[in-house]
Amino acid sequence: MNGEHVTIGWEDARAANLANWEDRVALHEESYELGRYDEPGALSDVVADDLRVLEPLLPDGRIADKDVVHLQCHIGTDTVSLARAGARVTGVDFSPQALAAAERLAARAGVEATWVESDVLCAAAAVAHEFDVVYTSIGAICWLDDLAAWGRQVAALLRPGGLFYIRDGHPMLYTLDEDRDELVVRYRYFGDGTAQTWDEAGTYAGDGTVAHARTYEWPHPLSEIVSALLAAGLELVLLDEGRMLPWRFSPRMVEVPGGFAWPGEERMLVPCTFTIAARRRA
Repeated sequence: MNGEHVTIGWEDARAANLANWEDRVALHEESYELGRYDEPGALSDVVADDLRVLEPLLPDGRIADKDVVHLQCHIGTDTVSLARAGARVTGVDFSPQALAAAERLAARAGVEATWVESDVLCAAAAVAHEFDVVYTSIGAICWLDDLAAWGRQVAALLRPGGLFYIRDGHPMLYTLDEDRDELVVRYRYFGDGTAQTWDEAGTYAGDGTVAHARTYEWPHPLSEIVSALLAAGLELVLLDEGRMLPWRFSPRMVEVPGGFAWPGEERMLVPCTFTIAARRRA
């Protein structure tokens, strides 16, 4: 049953998730409208939104000329967008098929980028470089079982004074039954070390199906996310909660400028995203 909690080792869960994400690459190359990046200066909607929040937190207010690593970059649309904004970018992902697609997109867009195949939980050793900005975009950390290890990797990738930035789906959102006609909590908010298992042949983009439908995710409450970064020695700079998503989580969501939101007054009841910025002490 979807959402059922199961006990599974990290390596087995990782292997299943990798097979699923490898299958998604061709589907997402079709559904992500990559032709938009043929237009000089075109940015992904996610990065365009994030830069409005991220850049004022940087010392000179600009991402340009910064060393930026994008963790869990998938096929690189956001990574390429950061490069388009003037950053020197490195994209990290565990999927070789995704990185190959990202490299093709970068070549098509005419931008330079470095691509590193690695799990995010050992990214610092794989990249062996420090950055001004560590960036994570939407739909990422639910795939990780150990946020304490994640926080340590983030800190290790930052040079002194560097900034970590993440906008992701809110853990409260992920407790909801997306198929109900009203807001109903169905899944755990708090984790206990077990994984949630899902069998879904489709993906969040496009109409195609994958051969490897089984995936595993881990719920992480907001307190755990913040605590992992603080425990790694970072200082919290920003914590925000948003009412809009860049994808349709539920069929009931309505399209609004820039994404999707709950209808009517429900928009005031449940957060859709969280944004965190945290700085490594200089």
